[in-house]
Amino acid sequence: MKEGNGVKKAIDAASSELNLADEGSKADKYYRGFIALSRVSAAISGLHELDAILKIGLDNVLNIMNGAVGGIMLLDEPSQTLFYRVYHGLSDKYAEEMRLKLGEGIAGKVAQSGRAVLLEDISSEPSAARIDLIGSEGLRAFISVPLRAKDNVLGVMNVASRVPHHFSKEDVHILHSIGDQLGTAIEQAMLQERLRKARERLRKLARQNLVAEEEERRRIARELHDETSQSLSGIALQLEALVEMAAKSSNQDAQFIDGLKKVQSLTVQVHKEVSRVIANLHPTVLDTLGLVAAVRQHAKNTLQPLNINVTIEVKGTERRFPADVEAALFRVIQGSIGNIAEHSKARNASIVLVYQPDEFSLSISDDGQGFDVSKLTDVEASGRGRGLFSMRERIGSLGGTSGVESKIGAGTTVWAKIPMGQDIRYGENKGTGS
Repeated sequence: MKEGNGVKKAIDAASSELNLADEGSKADKYYRGFIALSRVSAAISGLHELDAILKIGLDNVLNIMNGAVGGIMLLDEPSQTLFYRVYHGLSDKYAEEMRLKLGEGIAGKVAQSGRAVLLEDISSEPSAARIDLIGSEGLRAFISVPLRAKDNVLGVMNVASRVPHHFSKEDVHILHSIGDQLGTAIEQAMLQERLRKARERLRKLARQNLVAEEEERRRIARELHDETSQSLSGIALQLEALVEMAAKSSNQDAQFIDGLKKVQSLTVQVHKEVSRVIANLHPTVLDTLGLVAAVRQHAKNTLQPLNINVTIEVKGTERRFPADVEAALFRVIQGSIGNIAEHSKARNASIVLVYQPDEFSLSISDDGQGFDVSKLTDVEASGRGRGLFSMRERIGSLGGTSGVESKIGAGTTVWAKIPMGQDIRYGENKGTGS
């Protein structure tokens, strides 16, 4: 009897040890899952670029899975096709050719059903797609989990080993949790990417509209110069000749001669006004000599007759930009000069143009009466604020930023800057201050 009791105690002790070991094993599994989830969460936290999230997320998953290879397939909505966006340890041939329709193969079924799959050996799985690729890649153990955001499956994450029976159900649970977390991050990144692309499309459309507007301005200016301006110039010359002939005539009519002189004077004034309109529509000097020369000419012609002293400073090496870029920048400066002339009551104004290798910036300042910028949040019915809105639109179309700083009684400064890439600039000229 004592012997039986001893055996019973030994069995109970062994059973207790097994239970403790089992509890410890469960605790280890939960701890491993928690650590894995935390590691991936920390790695992708703060990331907004889709490819960065996918790559870093996948790298961390493969480290957790110890020796595994794999990739992330995203679902292309229009074609309902899964394709590898990022992968590690797989050949380029495998990743490029393994494109699956929704419901096709293992990954296609996972994406369609939203349920994870664990295979001990995918190379012998009848429902697997492209067994030839799987065989040449040497893939055996395989896990595929959906990447979900709410109820939407955005893709799948595939993790594989070249050793059969490499993964456990615990691994599936861990990857499933990580997949849900990645799915949410992917959705946010995709929304950011769509928003960025939409903004880029709007920016390109705005730039195309501004280019079309500038072309129309150039066409009208050219027609005014070639037809109206030339005709007015001819009429003025003919009137001048008539005045001279009438003065030399033996039958001088003072009233007639005076009338001719007035018509001649009016014609000359109209010709000057047409020339001014042509210059405002599209100054020829902008095409021939560039932005700096056009700004100098316009600023001095507009402000000096109003007794507003203007200084123009060019910093860095002056460069020619594409015609549409120079036109947009000139319009911004032209609008600011117009505001100084019409509204500022300034005595002095300054224009600074700064050429840097990767950026061009400008500022137009005056010492006039200023205004309360906070009250000008949109274009008013009177048209007030249209110039600032136009400036933001033009600079925004070039991928730049702009702003206005002003206080009542303390003058106004308008500034703008645009990025300069190698594709946007050409030619070089030395800039000088004046």
